[in-house]
Amino acid sequence: MDCLIRESSSSIEEYKEKSSLDINTLLVKAKNGDKEAREIIIEKFTPFILRVASNISGRYLHIGHDDEVSIGMIAFNEAIDSYQVEKGVSFLTFAETVIKRRLIDYFRKEGKYSKVIPFSSVDREENGNDENTTNRLESEEAKNHVKELEDTQARKDEILRYNKILSEYGISFSELVQISPKHDDARRRAMGVAWIIAGNDRYKKYLMSKKSLPLKQLEAEVKVTRKTLERQRKYIIAVSLIIIGEFNYLKEYINCN
Repeated sequence: MDCLIRESSSSIEEYKEKSSLDINTLLVKAKNGDKEAREIIIEKFTPFILRVASNISGRYLHIGHDDEVSIGMIAFNEAIDSYQVEKGVSFLTFAETVIKRRLIDYFRKEGKYSKVIPFSSVDREENGNDENTTNRLESEEAKNHVKELEDTQARKDEILRYNKILSEYGISFSELVQISPKHDDARRRAMGVAWIIAGNDRYKKYLMSKKSLPLKQLEAEVKVTRKTLERQRKYIIAVSLIIIGEFNYLKEYINCN
């Protein structure tokens, strides 16, 4: 196993060194929809993909036989679309990181993670054999870049899911800026009402079933007038849904206010 790691790591570095100077030109073309440029890149670096996938899988893989190869190919394609040259990380370092992360996600999902080399172990092996500090730093930058892209995509997905739920209540995500109370005190009071709704099973059930606020009950419990509750209805509902739902990124906004 150790031999495989060392051989794979060495081969990966060789591929990086041998990559031609026109790779960035091909990447730009591929990202702009040039299918031929994309095919050239994929064909050229198929051995590289196999090496990385075999490294993280802990065994030799074969095209058309192992699912890990398909995952690696898809991840490499993703790397082509996501790569940003201005980040200062080489494309192959970035692609290597994307492939590793996608394969580990696959192994975890399939319950195979215990049978493969942990990501942290691979990192230790690579760092232990790598005498070039610049390469290690570049690898860290690549991981940060991938994490940044994943967070951005997760935020987008969360907003799309939230917007879909909001539409069921006659509210749009873009409308939230307009309906948000302008004064801090008013906004905090509205959020306080939302927290009360989210923490009360009866109020929460009413909101989910009626798509509206239990105004009569709330008026008797909170220090907010019926008129204010009606005026802030959409905002209170929107905040309540963030608290009730699994919207981890959007909850950061609630916690900051």
